[in-house]
Amino acid sequence: MMNSMEWKHQKSPAFIKDDDYLQNASAILDKLKSFYRQGGESSSLPKLLQDYTQVILDITFYEENKLVDQEFPEDCSPFKIQQLLQDLTEPEVLAGRLAPAQEVQSVLGLEVLECLYWRRGALLYMYCHTLHQRKQWIKKNKATFLKCLQEGVRYLMRMLQVRNSVKLNDGVVFHDSATANFLAEGIFSDTHLLTMMYIGEMCFWAVKYEDCSVDSTERKEDRLHFRDIGTQILHKYVLACEGPLQGQGWNTENAKEILSILQ
Repeated sequence: MMNSMEWKHQKSPAFIKDDDYLQNASAILDKLKSFYRQGGESSSLPKLLQDYTQVILDITFYEENKLVDQEFPEDCSPFKIQQLLQDLTEPEVLAGRLAPAQEVQSVLGLEVLECLYWRRGALLYMYCHTLHQRKQWIKKNKATFLKCLQEGVRYLMRMLQVRNSVKLNDGVVFHDSATANFLAEGIFSDTHLLTMMYIGEMCFWAVKYEDCSVDSTERKEDRLHFRDIGTQILHKYVLACEGPLQGQGWNTENAKEILSILQ
């Protein structure tokens, strides 16, 4: 089960003050300092990195909320977003340096790694959602907008790829066919479904604005095929929401409208 740290997104609930995240981060940092002074064992490295990652998630969540509340000011948002993306990338870099013989996901844990990709992708989604409403800005900064979309889609796709989808012929017995189908498609939580919708929307915006004005320094083979990705992901989303999840509050109208344009 996902804990609250992994899937923080957008604004905190009204009954939780943003300062609580900073206080939590401070408390964890104090524990880490104490552990270091006492000469903690190297075998505790994964736990240390996970705790440090939680500090980063708490602090960056606080900073993200400020940007969202201010509706991403044009003058400072690009710099702040890049800084947040760097901060949320640091745990992966540290895991690779401090435990080179191990896979990053085995050091940080699947849920934490998913969260790091989700937070980066969701941040860029929220930013692009705001920019999408600034038509004049996009006209002048189309290449920047498309770059943000591409980075966001890449992060969200990597989030979906952290866990291997479950093969139904792996000898695993499922008593619930709907659960089996979800796992086979790589859908492990509500956040995975939301990620699919985010990818679909971002691909739609990219297709809408993508043209020859894209930065020529980027090789064509490095660009994402937004139309194909959006179509494939949204098909899965609609099938899931109108199949096993029908009546559970998931809306497919926007997804279907985007599919009608992408196809």
